[in-house]
Amino acid sequence: MRNLLEFLAKFNHWFVFLALEVISMVLLFQYNNYQGSVWFSTANATAGKMLSWSAEVESFFSLSNVNEELTQRNLYLERQVKSLSDKLTETTRDSSWMRRDKLEVLKDFKLIPAKVVSNSLNRHDNLITINKGTADGVTRDMGVACGTGVVGIVYLASQHYSVVIPVLNTKSNISCQIRGRRYFGYLNWDGHNSKRAFIDDIPRHAHFKLYDLVETSGYSSVFPPGIAVGKILHVYNSVDGLSYRLEVELSTDFAKLRDVCVIDNKPMQEQLDVLRAAQDSLKTKESN
Repeated sequence: MRNLLEFLAKFNHWFVFLALEVISMVLLFQYNNYQGSVWFSTANATAGKMLSWSAEVESFFSLSNVNEELTQRNLYLERQVKSLSDKLTETTRDSSWMRRDKLEVLKDFKLIPAKVVSNSLNRHDNLITINKGTADGVTRDMGVACGTGVVGIVYLASQHYSVVIPVLNTKSNISCQIRGRRYFGYLNWDGHNSKRAFIDDIPRHAHFKLYDLVETSGYSSVFPPGIAVGKILHVYNSVDGLSYRLEVELSTDFAKLRDVCVIDNKPMQEQLDVLRAAQDSLKTKESN
């Protein structure tokens, strides 16, 4: 307390000076219209600038949620475009009930947003780690996609994290088709260019052209049909000469991959189970 009193006594003239300055400023701006208007304008401009900075900071930290929403929305739109495209190409019969059914499935489709916490590009067996696991509903063999296309398939899932085998893994094998052509094959990576992959087993009688789009075929319980894969750049003959091998430019940029969605494949699995049961029933009737 004594030190405080000594400090105040030593610098009392400065405190008096500051107090008088404050009083004079108040009197100046309060009783003079011009100075008051200048003060008001300056204060408003300063407050507006501070609020603008605050909004920008808040917007920056909310970009993560925005990216997640955009990723999910892009996947939904991809599926809708696929459904509408199929409806336009099927001109020989009325398939509107099929398209309505697809849109109903799409409406109930569950996507689990996740973030990439670890990713590699320079190995033959690259792996991706995401920050969602069994506690969030992620299980093994679920498909993973981002707003621009296919990413990979869940290989292992712990409580809060999962390991994904991406397209950029030599063990990856994803069923794909040429959009609008209904020819399908299997997407594989040769371990070299992170922007290119290959589709094998395209039949020799298939009709297509360069830069045709490639998408998931929906012939498995992992991915629904219509998720973008890439576009055709080159066509080669297979080793045995019985089919084509397509070089595809991938639509997903794995070097910039941040936000992804895990696809809950329960609805697709149920549909495939029903389809297999119907096929088995037909086979049984034919054998009898």
